[in-house]
Amino acid sequence: MLRKALLLIFCCLSILAPATDISREANAQFKISNVFNVKVPKGAQTVRIWFAVPQQDSHSVISNLSVNAAFPVRYETDSAGNLVGYVEVRSPQQEQITIKETFDLDRSEIRSGVNAAATRPLTENERQALARYLQPSRHVIVNDKIRKLASSIVGKEPNPVLAARKLYDWTYKNVNYWVKDPDHLKASPVGSTEYCLRTKTGNCTDFHSLFSSLAIASGIPTRIVYGSLLKPTLNGFEVDGSYHCWVEFFAPRIGWVPLDASLANIYAEPIKLDEKNKKLVELTTSTGYHGADRSKVDYYFGNLDDRRVVWSVGRDLILQPPQEDGPVNSLPKMYVEVDGKQSADWTRLFTYKER
Repeated sequence: MLRKALLLIFCCLSILAPATDISREANAQFKISNVFNVKVPKGAQTVRIWFAVPQQDSHSVISNLSVNAAFPVRYETDSAGNLVGYVEVRSPQQEQITIKETFDLDRSEIRSGVNAAATRPLTENERQALARYLQPSRHVIVNDKIRKLASSIVGKEPNPVLAARKLYDWTYKNVNYWVKDPDHLKASPVGSTEYCLRTKTGNCTDFHSLFSSLAIASGIPTRIVYGSLLKPTLNGFEVDGSYHCWVEFFAPRIGWVPLDASLANIYAEPIKLDEKNKKLVELTTSTGYHGADRSKVDYYFGNLDDRRVVWSVGRDLILQPPQEDGPVNSLPKMYVEVDGKQSADWTRLFTYKER
């Protein structure tokens, strides 16, 4: 029954997803496992757990989804339409709650072609229909400074593909991924436009928060996608593969177009590798780092490799049933509340093996 219900939900989500001209190319298959462990503090009355589940779309086919837990699991959609797992434990007696999620993924490469001649500026009706993707969020800000900067980059370019490419080029050229120099560069803990613009460094969420702010200020609908890269170097290893995010912007007559400005920065110029950054740089990529590669810089505007899984879309999420401690910044792994307050006392072990 669970699998039938999830399949029905996935099908509905796929039908509701905006249509695109994006074609499928390369394909990869994986067996994936998430093991969530939540520590229960002494005296806790209620532990509530919302955990990310794989999102099915036109490029991701999810099968054999199974969740093992000592407590009932239910599935709801959050304020951005993401399917989310939920567990609630009242008067917990154990010191730890464990949830194991396994599934198979068939993932297709995305090649959009990003043909600027195929699109046009948004109409007013389109702007109204996509209004939620033109709104800032807690850490994706739009203020006078952002508007001025966006205007200086885009100018009067009305074509959303050409304008987005200008913003993409500016972002990867003016911000440095922290893994290049971990002794001197750092990421923000939340994915922040303000931090990224001020320090000119950060992680993928910092990069894409800044890009999103500039795009929204330019009138381009934008959303951030949270997932994980399925790196060949971690294939079959039982370690936390962490998460990665990228951006999709909307172009009329094309649909949602992906980009990854943070990986473009990795490949834009040669990185001097040493003992401190070599492994970090390698693990930041989805296909390995072999030096600067202009073709990858161009590729990651409009295209995405097939070694990715999607966990959620959007920021400032309201979960179901609603959480008590304010909007959730993003959901690439899980969110936990103990007696109405957010708890960070949990771990996620994410492993995968290519089939």
